[in-house]
Amino acid sequence: MSAIDNLPPLREVIASHQLSARKSLGQNFLLDLNLTAKIARQAGDLGDCDVLEIGPGPGGLTRGLLAQGARKVLAVEKDRRCIPALQDIAAAYPGRLEIIEGDALEIDAMAHLESPVRVAANLPYNVGTELLVRWLTPPTWPPFWQSLTLMFQREVAERIVAQPGSKTYGRLAILAQWRSEARIAMSLPPGAFTPPPKVSSAVVHLTALPEPRFPANAKTLERVVAAAFNQRRKMLRAALKGLAPDIEDRLLSVGLRPTDRAEQVPLEGFCALARSFDS
Repeated sequence: MSAIDNLPPLREVIASHQLSARKSLGQNFLLDLNLTAKIARQAGDLGDCDVLEIGPGPGGLTRGLLAQGARKVLAVEKDRRCIPALQDIAAAYPGRLEIIEGDALEIDAMAHLESPVRVAANLPYNVGTELLVRWLTPPTWPPFWQSLTLMFQREVAERIVAQPGSKTYGRLAILAQWRSEARIAMSLPPGAFTPPPKVSSAVVHLTALPEPRFPANAKTLERVVAAAFNQRRKMLRAALKGLAPDIEDRLLSVGLRPTDRAEQVPLEGFCALARSFDS
């Protein structure tokens, strides 16, 4: 019996279902249920929320979310080996855990969820950044989620909260901070996982803002930022010349210097530049 519910410890679950983390799926399992419960608490009050979890694996965080009082957890798992372990959890929490076997990049999660919705996940490393960008750049805002509580490699977490002028400032920082409040909630050493990754990890908590900090079209902003940071340390006029032949005039019209580098430009500047393409 574990410390948070009446189910077996995760090491026993993994052994009984013959599970092992697969590198091809970006898996690293968290086995400490006290730790997964702590991560679940970072997601806030879950009592009136549905929670979307991507890549639950053997269900450590799933159990933390349910023990924390989540109204419902929708667990999307690509690895069918993990489904029986998740089904055991569903039986222990009747009516509160729905399991979908499939690829999170292809599933319409909102067809299975009711608002309000929070997202909490130890994201598989190979799809984590793509999912985050999708959640941050829907065409309309506010999004389907109230908050995102997500595990990343530490270096990715630092890029999400980075400020202009820092070495880690770039596309993720701009897209995250444009529409949300982002902070690093906790850090985890490699030894917290099985197998231990080569790098440290961190949990990032993002709270959706009622509206973006500055007006801009999401697709246009993403296109401008991707081009600006495609080759770091390039001047803006060189980095963005492929977007428009008059890019230097556009930069000047929104108060940016063509000789600036992307790392120096604040969020407001990128939003203004994006608007110039839609005006």
